[in-house]
Amino acid sequence: MADLVTGEAVALDIRVARLASRGCALFIDLLLQSVLLNTVVYVTAMTSLVADEAWTVGLTLLAVVAVLVGYPCLFETLTRGRTLGKMALGLRVVGDDGGPVRFRQALVRALAGFVEFWMLYGSPALITSFCNRRGKRLGDLFAGTIVIQERVPASALFGPVAVMPPQLAWWARTLELSMVSDELAMTARQYLSRFWELLPEVRDSLGQRIASQVVAAVSPPPPAGVRPEILLSAVLAERRHREERRLAERRARRMRRFGLPAWGAAPAAVPAMAMAGPAPSGPPRQGPPAPPPFSVPGPGQPGFLPPADYGAGPYQNVLNAPRPPAPHPAGPAGPPPPQGPYPGY
Repeated sequence: MADLVTGEAVALDIRVARLASRGCALFIDLLLQSVLLNTVVYVTAMTSLVADEAWTVGLTLLAVVAVLVGYPCLFETLTRGRTLGKMALGLRVVGDDGGPVRFRQALVRALAGFVEFWMLYGSPALITSFCNRRGKRLGDLFAGTIVIQERVPASALFGPVAVMPPQLAWWARTLELSMVSDELAMTARQYLSRFWELLPEVRDSLGQRIASQVVAAVSPPPPAGVRPEILLSAVLAERRHREERRLAERRARRMRRFGLPAWGAAPAAVPAMAMAGPAPSGPPRQGPPAPPPFSVPGPGQPGFLPPADYGAGPYQNVLNAPRPPAPHPAGPAGPPPPQGPYPGY
C-alpha cells in the first residue's frame, strides 16, 4: 500500500499493483496485440496485388503503429486507464494526483511501452519497476502515472484488522476506553493494517510510540512484557466489541419503542381463546341432559335372566317357535291364493 496525495492535499490510501499482476495483464495485452498485428499485416499485404510496393510498405508501417501504440492509448483513454488485460486482472492506471489518466498521459505511456517491450524486450521496464518503490516503469515515470490494484478482496476491505488475543481478554474486559479518541484508534488501525509492509526497525519504533499513547489513555495498565501490536490489537478489538453491543442495544430500544419484536426474537404466542374470538355474553346455554349410561343387569340384579330359563315358561325363545299361518280376509269367492314353499308368505 502507498500514500497518494491529491491536488486538494488529501492523502489517499491506495494499493499499488504488484509486479506479478502487471506481468499477467501485459501478457494478455501482448497476446491480443499479436493477433491484431498478424491480421492487419495480412490485410495490408493483400494490397500489393493492386498497388505498388511503396504503398504496401507505408500501409504496413501505419497498421503496426496503430496496433502497438493505438491499442493501449485508445483503451486507456476511453476506459479511464484500463486495457483488456488490466480489466481481467483488476488494475487501473491513474495519475500521480489520483485523477483519471488523460490522453496525453496514455499516449506517452504507449510510446514508451513500444520502445520498452517491442524494441528492448522489456528489460528497461523490469529494472525500473524493481528499483521504484511504487513499481513504476519508464512510461509511468515519463507520463506521471501509477498502476493501482482496483479489485481488492472483500476480506481486506471489511474484515476486522484487530482480533482479541486470548492472553489479554481478561484485561481488555476491565478497560476504561472513554479517553481513546477516534483519531488515535484510526492511527492504531492503520499501523496494524500496514504492519507487515514496514521495515522491522520502523515497525518497532512506530509501534512503541502508538502503544505509549494508547496506554496513557486507558486504565488499568497492561501486563508487563506485551508487544505493541498485540496490545493495540486487544484495545481495538474490545473497542469494536463495545461499539457493536451499544449499537445492538440502541436498535433493540428503538424496536421496542415502535412495538416491534427485536431482531432474532421469536414472535409471541397467540392464546387459543384470543384466536377463537370474544366469549359470548349472557348465561351459558343449557343443552338436553345426557342419557344415563347403558348397562346389562348382572346376577342378583332386577331383570337378569339366566341362560337356562330362556327356553321355558313365558320367556321361551319366540324366534325358534313355528310361525302360524296367516288368516286370509273374507272376500269374493275365487280360487285360493297359491301357496309357496314357506307357509304364510
